[in-house]
Amino acid sequence: MSASDTEAARAILRDNFERIRELVVAVTDGLTTEMSDYRPGPQANSIAWLVWHLTRVQDDHVSDAADVEQAWTSRGWQERFGFPFPTTDIGYGHDSAQVGEVHADAQLLADYHGDVHLATLEYIDELTTDELERIVDRRWDPPVTVSVRLVSVIGDCLQHLGQAAYVRGLYEAS
Repeated sequence: MSASDTEAARAILRDNFERIRELVVAVTDGLTTEMSDYRPGPQANSIAWLVWHLTRVQDDHVSDAADVEQAWTSRGWQERFGFPFPTTDIGYGHDSAQVGEVHADAQLLADYHGDVHLATLEYIDELTTDELERIVDRRWDPPVTVSVRLVSVIGDCLQHLGQAAYVRGLYEAS
């Protein structure tokens, strides 16, 4: 990968994470507590859970790749949210009761994501060819590289943002 290829990869990653940020801002804009907590069915995820979870995944995975502490713990977000989950919990595998424990106002959700977003962009701006090719998880075949991990985070975030927008649409239509 040449220097121009690396810069092109950075630009693509930056663009994707900027789009995610825009969608988080859009889905939380004007979000009331009732809307944030709304679950269209007993097993469904709320907007609060979806935005919190996608931000936790981004925080966890990007900070791991960057070898820095998560914003969740290093910048006091865990205390501000006050959830009864272990520090390492990112929401993966939560059951319906655990989803129901996630209550957060729109500004808190947007601010946490904004902090994680800035940390993500800082990491992207420092990416090199070697860093993009570095293996971060050998539990998979083939092993997961930084570039694969970042694309996975993008996909996860976009999927959950689509779900959050859909839940918001259901709430607004009811």
